[in-house]
Amino acid sequence: MRKGLALALIFMAASAVAQSASSSQAAPAKPSTASKPATTASSKPTAIIDTAAGKMTCTLFPDKAPIGVANFIGLATGTKDWKSPVTHATKHGVPLYDGTIFHRVIPQFMIQGGDPAGTGSGADPVAPFRNEISSDLLFDQPGRLAYANAGPGTNASQFFITEIAFTGQQAKMLNGNYTIFGQCDEATVALVKQIARMSTDANDRPYRPIKINHITILHGGVAAKPAGTAPKKPATAATPKAPASSN
Repeated sequence: MRKGLALALIFMAASAVAQSASSSQAAPAKPSTASKPATTASSKPTAIIDTAAGKMTCTLFPDKAPIGVANFIGLATGTKDWKSPVTHATKHGVPLYDGTIFHRVIPQFMIQGGDPAGTGSGADPVAPFRNEISSDLLFDQPGRLAYANAGPGTNASQFFITEIAFTGQQAKMLNGNYTIFGQCDEATVALVKQIARMSTDANDRPYRPIKINHITILHGGVAAKPAGTAPKKPATAATPKAPASSN
């Protein structure tokens, strides 16, 4: 998966700028209210990302990135088929993100995960899809949930969550080039800061990566049913049992 290679170049370059100005950038810039998308718990789905370090809560934007949100929900719940980059077997009814890790973390920038191979460079588990860019949805606040890519039209399963609000050259490198499909809350940003500061190797890979246990999708506060959990009809003497659905 080329996501890790291209994104690493941008992240490494931007990280150098961020680190040199870390003393003046300790407090993230307050985002303008004009750029914030309107979100309500009842109208937008929410992703609860349960990790080994704690839970992250992110509101998804199906109105801004319908393809990206549908892909994320399908992979999180197992309702979308995908191919393992390790075994090359097609997975049906299996949540992709369960057991994956945050394989790249950079302080004052982001944490990246979503690769079943755990490297950031494995084969794409799903067919790549196009970027979805909104002019009023920018990387101007912490906690943006976005797809990693290697250029336009190469989104797949990898995603990242930002730690800070970006301005200047950093903002130019991100805005318009990456699909933002969700916004995570303040508690999540605090957890991102913690994970981003873990000890890493030269490739920004943590020596002890944080694992994603499971991602639950809530619609109006109700959890979406994972693949293969259709309710069963009670067996009765008068009514024969219906055959199991193929999907």
